Amino acid sequence: MAEFDTIRSGVGTRAAEIDAGLRAHMNKVYGTMSVGMFITFLAAWAIAGMAVTSDPNNAVPMIREGQYLTALGNAIYASPLRWVIMLAPLGMVFGFGAVLPRISAAGAQLYFYVFATLMGLSISSIFLVYTSVSIVQVFLITSIAFAGLSLYGYTTKKDLTGMGTFLVMGLIGLIVAMIVNIFLQSPAIMFAISAIGVLIFAGLTAYDTQKIKATYLQMAHSGDQEWLGKAAIMGALSLYLDFINMFMMLLSLFGSRE
Repeated sequence: MAEFDTIRSGVGTRAAEIDAGLRAHMNKVYGTMSVGMFITFLAAWAIAGMAVTSDPNNAVPMIREGQYLTALGNAIYASPLRWVIMLAPLGMVFGFGAVLPRISAAGAQLYFYVFATLMGLSISSIFLVYTSVSIVQVFLITSIAFAGLSLYGYTTKKDLTGMGTFLVMGLIGLIVAMIVNIFLQSPAIMFAISAIGVLIFAGLTAYDTQKIKATYLQMAHSGDQEWLGKAAIMGALSLYLDFINMFMMLLSLFGSRE
């Protein structure tokens, strides 16, 4: 974007310092996001392992031949508690903006990691539904696609603001469709949601990356390290959500079921 060059030229001799700060800022964003992803998948794998047993004497219902849900698994996946588990990460996302002004950068980072843990609990059922091989394959595909899209968002001179507005509107429609399909349970609608969702979150990955870069460049002159630290956590959360949702949509489309 042309405004990036304008912002940098406006600081004169500080241009090199701004560039170095931007690289450090983006490294923190990606680093925090990566740690969050690791926590999520570690939590999901560990919880799924505790939710299933091969011993029918210490289990509740059978989910497939030779495998049964434990009491924990039954509570997480088969009781009304599953709705709380499913909606808790969404509530934390909406709550993040409210608590951010009142906590430190370190507190924001801890909040993000707690959210990542809850997200792991929320998606842990993927290890019961899909084969481990297909989960790894889709994760690698998502990682490659995410890296390419984020790189495009970081390097492109094209202003993606207009595309971002359109994608956010599409995301709202997607959420409404997902809520409706909870009651309809239509495979055709679920397929359409997944296919459209992949496109939406692919676009949001590029848009959010450019937005993170633009925000830093606009505010770097303030020198407020506490604010920049919080901005990095917010950026990590945005990209984390893009990645995890794109992964789940691709897994729904291409994952091999148990």
